[in-house]
Amino acid sequence: MKHFSTNSCAYGVVLLLSHMIAAAHSMLHPVDFLALQSIRKSLNDLHGSNYFASWDFTSDPCNFAGVYCDGDRVIALNLGDPRAGSPGLTGRVDPAIGKLSALAEFTIVPGRVFGALPHTLSQLKNLRFLAISRNFISGEIPAGLGQLRALQTLDLSFNQLTGSIPFSVGALPSLSNVILCHNRLAGSVPRFTSRALTRLDLKHNDLSGSLSPVGLPPSLQYLSLSWNRITGPVDRILYGLNRLSYVDLSSNRFSGCIPGKVFSFPISNLQLQRNDLSGPVQPVDQVRIPTVDLSFNRLSGGISPLLSTVQNLYLNNNRFTGEVPVSFVERLLSGSIEILYLQHNYLTGIRINPREEIPVSTSLCLQYNCMVLPIQTPCPLKAGRQKTRPTSQCIQWKG
Repeated sequence: MKHFSTNSCAYGVVLLLSHMIAAAHSMLHPVDFLALQSIRKSLNDLHGSNYFASWDFTSDPCNFAGVYCDGDRVIALNLGDPRAGSPGLTGRVDPAIGKLSALAEFTIVPGRVFGALPHTLSQLKNLRFLAISRNFISGEIPAGLGQLRALQTLDLSFNQLTGSIPFSVGALPSLSNVILCHNRLAGSVPRFTSRALTRLDLKHNDLSGSLSPVGLPPSLQYLSLSWNRITGPVDRILYGLNRLSYVDLSSNRFSGCIPGKVFSFPISNLQLQRNDLSGPVQPVDQVRIPTVDLSFNRLSGGISPLLSTVQNLYLNNNRFTGEVPVSFVERLLSGSIEILYLQHNYLTGIRINPREEIPVSTSLCLQYNCMVLPIQTPCPLKAGRQKTRPTSQCIQWKG
């Protein structure tokens, strides 16, 4: 005669009852039925949210808000009201999520969901889309996510995650979007090997170390690593990424020269400010990028006329020398340049008639250079009050 523990008997009764309820109202697999019950118990609507009103387990769970089924299995679970401004949910992500073996999509709307991500997420072998952003998720990113070979989008942005980005996640073969910005992640950036990766957003973390020369795939179109402590030569990172349309590497510790070919990439916004970049800036052709910010570096040499076609150009707080090219003056007077910040350099002149009027739509700042300012133009408050550099600095500076 077989003997069963009280716990196993109780679980058997629950499973049987759940199966009977499920059979009466839907064809949902009993394992998925029990998993949804556990997930529901660990989460609640925030005040003003009515998301769980439809979650009545005496009816068909496939008709619950945010639950999508294929046959008898749950294939998508979108928790919370997706409308902008809705209050969201609170509570924790229950480990029972790992029981939804057919799940391909799992999202939680912005709210106050807290605690660590359950390691059981690694059991969701069919998961393609995982997005839990703008909540209070803490702890580390489970290394087991590296087992989700089908995963395409990973969005855990705007949480309180700590620890490092698992190297196993970087090795996922199908990743196309990785959005981990605004967390507290540390350590080095792992090598990302997916040839489908188009978006990598790791800004506002505490990442450090240098990137491998082959750490980023050439498929990347959007790259944001700003507000970290990443080091290493910038040319080693950017050289092969010629499909980029947006680049923000600002507020890091990147060094070396900016490769000239970067200015020919199909970029709408090039942000390299507040690093340790040095050397001359030498585009290979006329620059068509609308916004270029190279401020607060150690860039030197003359200003290239090929930059005069940029609408918003920030070259301030560097070590540029010589005269501002005439092509800049022409575009300034025509109103083609909207912002030209050249303050805090070692520039010696700009050939502009003092009687000329700069268009009201244009913002030009020349303060704190080695020249007598030909015209008075409004500068940002942060530029300071001093109009010119001390003569001693200008004499000593050799570029």
